[in-house]
Amino acid sequence: MPLPAPTDADGLARLRAIMRALRNPDHGCPWDLEQDFATIAPYTIEEAYEVADAIERQAWDELQNELGDLLLQTVYHSQMAEEVGLFGFETVAHAVADKMIDRHPHVFGDESRDKSADQQTVDWEAQKARERAAKAKGGVLDDVALALPALLRAVKLQKRAARVGFDWPDTGDVLAKLAEEAQELVEARDRLSADEIEDELGDMLFVMANLARHLGVDPEAALRRTNAKFTRRFRAIEAALAARGKTPDESDLAEMDALWDAAKAAERR
Repeated sequence: MPLPAPTDADGLARLRAIMRALRNPDHGCPWDLEQDFATIAPYTIEEAYEVADAIERQAWDELQNELGDLLLQTVYHSQMAEEVGLFGFETVAHAVADKMIDRHPHVFGDESRDKSADQQTVDWEAQKARERAAKAKGGVLDDVALALPALLRAVKLQKRAARVGFDWPDTGDVLAKLAEEAQELVEARDRLSADEIEDELGDMLFVMANLARHLGVDPEAALRRTNAKFTRRFRAIEAALAARGKTPDESDLAEMDALWDAAKAAERR
């Protein structure tokens, strides 16, 4: 099947033609033909995280490829939707273009641009709320996506509830609730079932997400940062042990803990 030759101007058209060829029932790729929205969705999530990872590492040479992989996901879903008569890529593109125009009246309309980024964020959320109302959503939390990472979804649920006044007024109240949840878990851990422990721990994590929101911190970003710090310091432990002719399996907690403290101190110098 002939495909458009690559040029500087038609990258998206070429990608869409390739996707149509892959999904062609007569001579497409057997694997691609077997896929549907549900089977491709995990790849979409994975690619979004890989974009975020490249940005976090400032791996700018990798970011182009990761953005291409993410773009492919939109093209893939749009192609499958077009095949069953739901919508097509052009509809997707025009819909998001219309949304950007509607949500930026200070750029594309007659509203003044003389306002802060914080005020623009407030206006953005207000516009989203009007759009949800126009869609006749039944409840305040109805359209918070179920497939979001749990920590991110917790923050979005709390933000949505806070808009209607269901929120602690002060960060101190959140900290007090966190201490209460932690104490409950400590006191009851020996008599709780596995399901009950999971439930109590979930309560703690939910309050932690709320604390992050009150402090103006993205909990996903905070945890990614700590994951990176843990990885960096543990690798320092491995390197120090290797210099002693040992592996972590041949060490013990006391030795590794001392090396951890050394790695921590080295970072602070």
